[in-house]
Amino acid sequence: MILETAHISDVPESSDTLDWLRLIRSENVGPKTFFDLTQFYGSAANALAALPELAKRGGKKAIKILSLHDAEKEMEQALKFGARIITLNDRSYPKLLKEIADPPPVITVRGNLGLLNKDAVAVVGARNASLNGCHFASKLAGDLGREGYVITSGLARGIDTSAHRASVITGTVAVIAGGIDNIYPKENEKLYDEIAEKGAIISELAFGAVPQPKNFPQRNRIISGMTLGTVIVEAAMKSGSLITARLALEQGREVFAVPGHPVDPRCHGPNKLIKDGANLLESAADIIQVLKNQRPGLFTEKPELSFLVPPALRPNAMVVENARGRVMEIMSHAPTAIDDIIRATALPVGVTMTVILELELAGKIQRSSGNKVILVAN
Repeated sequence: MILETAHISDVPESSDTLDWLRLIRSENVGPKTFFDLTQFYGSAANALAALPELAKRGGKKAIKILSLHDAEKEMEQALKFGARIITLNDRSYPKLLKEIADPPPVITVRGNLGLLNKDAVAVVGARNASLNGCHFASKLAGDLGREGYVITSGLARGIDTSAHRASVITGTVAVIAGGIDNIYPKENEKLYDEIAEKGAIISELAFGAVPQPKNFPQRNRIISGMTLGTVIVEAAMKSGSLITARLALEQGREVFAVPGHPVDPRCHGPNKLIKDGANLLESAADIIQVLKNQRPGLFTEKPELSFLVPPALRPNAMVVENARGRVMEIMSHAPTAIDDIIRATALPVGVTMTVILELELAGKIQRSSGNKVILVAN
């Protein structure tokens, strides 16, 4: 298979990339909050201007906002490193990734941008994988690659490494849990370089960011989100690979699991997935057959976030002030759905969402999966 290459210089720069970058890199702003703010205020620039007052009303004296200088510096660092920062509105941004509930507003990509919108399958599994597991992952990735599928994984030891190595020539994408310049694990430095040259590397974190445990589940949602299906080769019951499988199911994607010997803990995860209804996988043909039968139009490209429609009329500050206590009473240290909060308060949606944004920017609540929020312990 011959790969089509889109060079970094071929991609037009979005006029508001710097504003998007500054907003998503600001304190207490995650993907969901980013899109709530931009929709509420009409643009990233307007949202940036509103952040200090929102955080102050939520109880925080000052909020850290990425400066224009630091945003420009990050973009320059990425370009010098051979990478580019692109927003969800750029044509190279993975279309399937736009479909998930919390797509990263901004990603940094190094390598072949043309791979990001080709049909892709995620292959992930245990870091301490068996030799047989690695051989199977390698054969699977190679077979799928020859059928025209891009292989996406996380550059981890074991299954991820085997899948990447087998698909470098046909097309592979590595999604990493640190900055685009931070190679983890270090033993995969040569593989990283090969993928950067022939495939693509993706990160949603700032240049220079060090991988942390909390970043890996975030990374996994991108792996599953930009692919048609996720394959689990080997995985213990409590593993990041099973998190990826769960995220794939939540995103409406196919999950495939390779059965294994019942006494091997690395096979407990895939075996459980199969019991729960995942596709039993014995060869690449099983994946191709399922994906071929997916109904047309399963994924529809979302329109560009142009913000041409004026934002909704924002509620009066006094109304929001009076509602804050009522909203906080409903929340707890267990995840509470925002929709349930809106229904329980019987307040206008704009009022409730403003309170939630204020509290989140002040660091008093945190977002949870499923559009839920959690009170942060003092």
